[in-house]
Amino acid sequence: MNTRVINNYSKLKPFLFFLPLFLLIILVLFLYSEDALCADRYIQIQKDSFFFINSHLGQYPNLEYNLTQLGDALIFLSFLSILILYAPKIWEALLSSLLVSILLSCPLKSVFAVPRPDAVFNNDNVIIVGKALCGHNSLPSGHSITVFTILTVLLFALMPRALKFKILWILLIITTGLIVAFTRVGIGAHYPLDVIIGGIIGYISGLLGIFISRKYRIWNWINNKKYYPIFILLFVICCISLINRIIHENLIIFYFAFVSLAVSLYKIITVYVKK
Repeated sequence: MNTRVINNYSKLKPFLFFLPLFLLIILVLFLYSEDALCADRYIQIQKDSFFFINSHLGQYPNLEYNLTQLGDALIFLSFLSILILYAPKIWEALLSSLLVSILLSCPLKSVFAVPRPDAVFNNDNVIIVGKALCGHNSLPSGHSITVFTILTVLLFALMPRALKFKILWILLIITTGLIVAFTRVGIGAHYPLDVIIGGIIGYISGLLGIFISRKYRIWNWINNKKYYPIFILLFVICCISLINRIIHENLIIFYFAFVSLAVSLYKIITVYVKK
């Protein structure tokens, strides 16, 4: 499996950055044409679409709140933890990609300083699921960046050879990403453009991470069994963190993430002991 991932990554070309950059330019031009490059106007042009999406998706609060947790790196990566054993190259790309996403996300949130929906609209009109977020860091959506960063790494790592399966795989990844990303609107945490822009940035972060891991082999030690104790310790810490979340929020997705991580912990201990 790891060989397949390496081969898939080696085929990627820089032109893959053209589409996301083009989409960002289109969005900027659209916002400029609507005089929406300031926070107030940016919010106003999305008001109707925000309430439409929020009112419809907000009808399924439990589902939305569980799905939106995939935007938390701890939760999503727990489901992928087993790949450290079978496809460490994916994890090399993931680590680089997530570091890039942090470097892109944090400054952008500070620069744009767009207030969250709960800080702008009347609470009686907005469906808020979970803890109300009312800061000035709505743009871009960090959860959407994380989801699309991880999905982009998986998209190219596991890309099928046959064209028809490639199309189905790409559609599956994009659909999954959009469903999870728009849960942020459903729970009242973000505006629609926040998650769209976040998704594009996540795609760019994922690609950059792949190219970085391909050129600079800074994470090659992941494939070395002598470093498995590091992952064992991290998995134990993450399991404790998940147990704490289960105690405080008791979401079903936390149970699934915990089971996935526990299985990975067992497997990696078994492989390390048998070295």
